[in-house]
Amino acid sequence: MVELARYLPGAYAGRELLRRGARVVRIEAPEGDPMRTGAPAWDEALRRGKESVVCALPEDSEFAGAICSQADVVLEGFRPGVAARLGVGPADVPDSVVYCSITGFGAHAEHTARAGHDLNYLGWAGTLEDTAPALPPVQVADLAAGALSAVAEVLAALLLRARTGVGSRLVVSMTHAAHDLVAHRLGGDPVPRQLTGGLACYRVYATADERWLTVAALEPKFFVRMCEVGGFPELAPLQYQPDQEALAAELAGRFRQRPLAEWLARFDRDDVCAGPVLTRAEAAATFGLEPTGADAPLGAHTEAWRHELGLELRDG
Repeated sequence: MVELARYLPGAYAGRELLRRGARVVRIEAPEGDPMRTGAPAWDEALRRGKESVVCALPEDSEFAGAICSQADVVLEGFRPGVAARLGVGPADVPDSVVYCSITGFGAHAEHTARAGHDLNYLGWAGTLEDTAPALPPVQVADLAAGALSAVAEVLAALLLRARTGVGSRLVVSMTHAAHDLVAHRLGGDPVPRQLTGGLACYRVYATADERWLTVAALEPKFFVRMCEVGGFPELAPLQYQPDQEALAAELAGRFRQRPLAEWLARFDRDDVCAGPVLTRAEAAATFGLEPTGADAPLGAHTEAWRHELGLELRDG
């Protein structure tokens, strides 16, 4: 697989395909992906196990095109039309290649060439309606709507190619896919903002030691058990009362009385939908995946690919 994309969406998609067995060749500009300098830790985490080939486009499009023509999959993240102008567009590779473009807005006539990043796409998609001006803690448009949508499309296209021998030309729109994540709510919520702060039984509460406890006791049986084990059974009948802020204030007062570890110890013995807000480091210790492969310096595989393709540097 060839990764022609920059920043998070393409890098994350490439990393996920790498984890699923792909050999990933990352074609970078001479100065490298902007994340190498702007967010080096992110970049290192997402490029591990990938090969790095330096290629100045469009001047060296013959080299880049030759690598792309060897690939099963080409993944690019330029604005529509840019890859073609650089000589590495979908028409520049064999029909057998699965060519996937991660874009901001797809082929939408009004927005095709519009500049943007994750926050912009989420705003256009309607996903921030409940929570603005608060910023989302993860780049949903980049990583879920963009990268993971691309992974799903690519894997499906590879299955199709296995049957037909023909590749596909795929276009992923981060805005369209981000909107799809909230489109099921267009008909209204059972309770206004049900999962974004409308319900007291689905919130995050501070504990006595300034840590945070997640409560997601949506079903009455879970809320009842939480109240019983927590020591405030009188709140159980109030789960869906009209005044949710009053109930939230009551719960906040109770959870403030004990440290996080004590609440976790209490709830761990029972079927309760409650848990901690761990730091990223704490979470990694239990849930983190092992890094895939070694870190490749910028351009580490350039000469090997030139040699393999018979395109050694002219002045070499």
